[in-house]
Amino acid sequence: MEKKKLIIAVDGHSSCGKSTFAKAIAARMGYTYIDSGAMYRAVTLACIEKGVVCGQTLDEEALPGLLENISITFRPSEGGPVSETYLNGVNVEKRIRQLEVASSVSLVSTSAMVRRKMVALQQEMGKDKGIVMDGRDIGTVVFPDADIKIFLTASAGIRAERRYRELKEKGEDVDFDQVKKNILDRDKIDTTRRESPLRKAPDAIVLDNSHMTPEEQMVWFEELLKKI
Repeated sequence: MEKKKLIIAVDGHSSCGKSTFAKAIAARMGYTYIDSGAMYRAVTLACIEKGVVCGQTLDEEALPGLLENISITFRPSEGGPVSETYLNGVNVEKRIRQLEVASSVSLVSTSAMVRRKMVALQQEMGKDKGIVMDGRDIGTVVFPDADIKIFLTASAGIRAERRYRELKEKGEDVDFDQVKKNILDRDKIDTTRRESPLRKAPDAIVLDNSHMTPEEQMVWFEELLKKI
């Protein structure tokens, strides 16, 4: 008898390793991984390119036209199962991970118009179940009836270290204090925005991975899976 397909939601703070953990879970389960954060980053990139966002100012009047004319899809990367993000048919995976986008993504994602558009797309992607999706409102707004809800967190200092190391490895010239400030700013915006703020769902299970390796996190998940 075929096992019932699940929806697994992984929410949490910026740079706490949600994507890495969610990808590992998807590989373990044979499920599709959907990076909701990449979708917001792609919208942010489109806003930057079209001048809809400038610094910390968002042109709400120009948003409807922009949202109507963008498509966001995921395609397997060459030589691997990991999905990459495409904006209007163009691979933007590397560009959406840069600090320019990271500095504006929380501003763009506070827009109710943007969030409603993305939530609708995400729910459509999960209609057949068998998915792992990570983000900030997956277990509370996108899939409030998800079969497994995980809320991932880590200390701000450790998250900044991880993000700084990741950016340096990609060859970016970044300052640690700037990276940490970006993390803290995003935390504040994410938790205080009106539309779909970051919060733990009442039935979510918290995992603080500040001092855990990816392997230890998967051991934790295996134990959780036994209880489902």
